[in-house]
Amino acid sequence: MLLEPKDLFEKLEFDKVLELLENECMGQKGIEQVKHLPILEDQATIERRLLEVWEMLITIQEKELFPSSIYPEIDEDLRHLSVQDYVLPIDGLQRINSVLLLTKGILGFFTKSRQESYPTIYTITKPIDFDKTLIDAIEKVIDENGDIRPDASPALLQIRKKIGSKHRELDRQFRTLINLYRSKGWLSESVESIRNGRRVLSVPSEHKRKIRGIIHDESSTGRTAFIEPEGVIDINNDIFDLEQEEKREIYRILKALSETIRPYAPALEVYHNLVARFDLIHAKARLANRMEAKRPKLKAYPNFGWREAYHPLLLLKNKSLNRTTVPFDLVLHGKNRILMLSGPNAGGKSITMKTVGLQQLMIQAGMLVPASEESEFGVFQKFFADIGDQQSLEDDLSTYSSRLQNMKTFLDHADEHSLILIDEFGSGTDPKIGGAIAEAILRDLNFKKIFGVITTHYSNLKMFAFKTQGIVNGSMTFDRDSLSPTYEMKVGRPGSSYAFEIAQKSGLSGKLLKYAKHKTGKNEKAIDELLVDLQREKKELEEKLAKMTDREQMLQKLIRNYDNLQRDLEFKRKKLKLEAKEQSLQQAAKENKILEKLVREIKEEKNLEKAREVAAQVRKERKNLNETVSDLREEIYYQPTEDLEREIRVGDFVKLRTGGASGKVESISKGKAVVLMGLMKMTAKLRDLVHANEPLDVRTRKSISTDVTQAQARFESKLDLRGLRREEALKVLETFVDKALMSNATNIRIVHGKGDGVLRQAVRLKLREYKDISTIQFAEPHDGGDGVTLADID
Repeated sequence: MLLEPKDLFEKLEFDKVLELLENECMGQKGIEQVKHLPILEDQATIERRLLEVWEMLITIQEKELFPSSIYPEIDEDLRHLSVQDYVLPIDGLQRINSVLLLTKGILGFFTKSRQESYPTIYTITKPIDFDKTLIDAIEKVIDENGDIRPDASPALLQIRKKIGSKHRELDRQFRTLINLYRSKGWLSESVESIRNGRRVLSVPSEHKRKIRGIIHDESSTGRTAFIEPEGVIDINNDIFDLEQEEKREIYRILKALSETIRPYAPALEVYHNLVARFDLIHAKARLANRMEAKRPKLKAYPNFGWREAYHPLLLLKNKSLNRTTVPFDLVLHGKNRILMLSGPNAGGKSITMKTVGLQQLMIQAGMLVPASEESEFGVFQKFFADIGDQQSLEDDLSTYSSRLQNMKTFLDHADEHSLILIDEFGSGTDPKIGGAIAEAILRDLNFKKIFGVITTHYSNLKMFAFKTQGIVNGSMTFDRDSLSPTYEMKVGRPGSSYAFEIAQKSGLSGKLLKYAKHKTGKNEKAIDELLVDLQREKKELEEKLAKMTDREQMLQKLIRNYDNLQRDLEFKRKKLKLEAKEQSLQQAAKENKILEKLVREIKEEKNLEKAREVAAQVRKERKNLNETVSDLREEIYYQPTEDLEREIRVGDFVKLRTGGASGKVESISKGKAVVLMGLMKMTAKLRDLVHANEPLDVRTRKSISTDVTQAQARFESKLDLRGLRREEALKVLETFVDKALMSNATNIRIVHGKGDGVLRQAVRLKLREYKDISTIQFAEPHDGGDGVTLADID
């Protein structure tokens, strides 16, 4: 990632956004992550970061109360823990326990329903193997106030009981001595105090020789002595010994606890990083909530498709002042990559340009932005900006010289993955020369196919943008009635500086402005007006061209639809003809029986010559009819078409050319395919199969939603079972009837042929299993007779 100049973040005010983000963090480690927040280049990584923040934002908006609280820095404690035999102090153990408790809260947040609602942030916690015994071990020793528990060990409990007993004995003895010495007038008003960790009496100097004991201290004036009475010295000594014993026991306990925790140091570092990562995500989400930010769409390449974009800092400022902030759209169509933005001073050009850079940095830093969710952002690998006065006394550079140095850097390093932002392009020197140099630089930058937003007042740059592919003019609009900027941006037309209007509003005299207009002449204004007119005409032509392109595409689609319809009609016409011939063939077969009967009768009459003539005539007529039907079948089912030319492969969904259920090709061998239809397998010749759509998958565990109208439109009410074995036929029939019921069909037609009647009887028995089928009957003799079964569905 290349960022130029080095203070790019400050130029675009990204540093202020990071400062806001730091303020939202709950711990120092989260703040450190913000300070080193990377600008990402990989689209998938950026998308994931944005989705993490988006899901966290939803928890805030849904008031899910994600665990988030101030947490301590434990890196130093973990470094100490890595030293053998090092004993962590109580406050170090308490800091570690705080991180453990927060980690436990984060992991506990993801209940089963929340795992489904927030899958992206839940995934972060998946690799974490949390050991709750660490919390138990620490809390067994340290209480919620950070003190060692009295029962941290049996020995400590016994010691503290003794200390308590001695303190009570000391209280009794002290009260006795105080009452005694007070009655004699030997004590001052304050009576007692603490010196060197010992309880002492406050005695006026004139009485200090009257009380036996140890003098620990005197007041600054020397008027008061602090004496430990002889009667409590032994008790205080006992207490001191017990307190030392307590310290030794506490040290032993802390050492044992440190030894317990030491092997878990790597895991504690993982927990700490987890807490810090969620701290950063939560901080981004809280800031996004303040900005009313959204998660736009993201492209893997440079792109401008922004809608309703706001400057984040300006939005927050105006929101606090209850002011309205004006958004802008930045959508560059076709091959346009650079926006040449012009318009009046203080009209919002620089703010708009900075918004582009600032929001792009935020997106690539994994932050949501105040723009419409329908916006389409791109990803850039290099950022360049030339904004503000960059005069340098140290480098002996004027403002214009420093700007030219920036331009050289841009030209040396920029490419098609670069975003370039230039404010007041060409300014800082003689307008004519500066404009010419700026145009030459812009020409080279455009040749490098960079993306960018450039602000200017120069007419030659506006004209160059109009004439050059890849660059488009844009303007900040101005209200001539109120003589004030509207802060609205329009892409597609250049803007005027409105210098005279602004000067008039500023209070300059009409005489002065008249002279200025005279010196300017009419050409300058005429160029601006000409540019506006040309840009408008260009835009109109582009819109018309787009409409013509759409119409051409629609026409091509209609032509394809017409060709498909014509092909379908021809297919249906031939199919009807085939069905008629098939019926004729069935009728001929029936008549053939009559003729055979006649032949038998003739044979019985011994007229063999006549019998041969009749039989030959019947065979000839039957052969001609069979040939006609075969030709029609070849023409309808086997003639290659545009849709059927594709070779059938394993895994394709197919059906018989004659119709029926579809299935999946399981294997192919020697011109035959094994087709899986539900639980049934069928073997058929490849030439008898055609490609089909994937059959409806009826799920048993989850409900399905189907469009009955469309299903009914796709369902064919005729099924041909001829050529199938009994088991195969029944499976195909079952699937066919199921589809008929789901499609709300009212009647079905099953062609099974006459044969020996086994398949016909099996079909009738199978149909009787369905309670929705009301009547089952054979077709009329002219329509197939007992070779076709008809069924009505309620």
